[in-house]
Amino acid sequence: MPTRNSSGFLGSGGPSRGALVGMVHVQALPGTPFARLSPDKIVAQAVADARVYVKAGFDAIMIENMHDRPYVHGAKPPEIVAMMTRVALAVRDVAPDMPLGIQVLSGGNKDAIGIAMATGASFIRCENFVFAHVADEGVLERAEAGDLLRYRRSIGAERVRVFCDIKKKHASHAITGDLTIGEVAHGAEFFGADGLVVTGIATGVATEIEDVAEARAACSLPILVGSGVTPEQVPELLAHADAMIVGSYVKRGGRWENAPDAGRCRGLLRARDRAIRSAR
Repeated sequence: MPTRNSSGFLGSGGPSRGALVGMVHVQALPGTPFARLSPDKIVAQAVADARVYVKAGFDAIMIENMHDRPYVHGAKPPEIVAMMTRVALAVRDVAPDMPLGIQVLSGGNKDAIGIAMATGASFIRCENFVFAHVADEGVLERAEAGDLLRYRRSIGAERVRVFCDIKKKHASHAITGDLTIGEVAHGAEFFGADGLVVTGIATGVATEIEDVAEARAACSLPILVGSGVTPEQVPELLAHADAMIVGSYVKRGGRWENAPDAGRCRGLLRARDRAIRSAR
């Protein structure tokens, strides 16, 4: 299935400058501690969220099972993969011309590649592509890059891009405390990442401009900002970043667990457009 890309989000070199990726936080899936909704209602909520981003004019959408906390790291059981696949297909139906990204928490990166290949999604987000670290779900001692990229090749899914977090949020990096974020960025590029995601220390926490600039200087990969984006920060971020993944500010009350707010989405888009015009 070809990747649809009429929005221009994913060119030959990666995301277009200033691209906005709207997060659809899929409601808690069957078998997880906070699961409350039927499969049909889970899909309906995800579709409703996606429609807000489509109407606002965002450049791409990403689905993520963040409500499945507390996370269990590693490959996911069949009901999780099945539901994420169903959600991805439903979101594609309402946003057929927008690139779609997949993240399966925690560490379901092969699952995400498989879902992306089956649904025509364009990219996945991988949180532990290079270097070991300690996350809130435990010690992530094995970097994903080697096995993940071999798996991608083995199923013929090379068109699915892997955007990886460096010094990821919700984690301690004492193990790699002697490595700068630039050195980690260089390592991720060396290991074959298609783009890097730079974040603050937690969901909704602003990303340090210095970290974005250092990652940009250290490699030639596309740089995506992955947390805490607000209209006020956009001009500084776009001096160094290609794209912004947003899932807190654009939600009602600025809280990730709520549904997207159309007014907040439009406000962020206006800030993005002003920043681009000012930079010309």
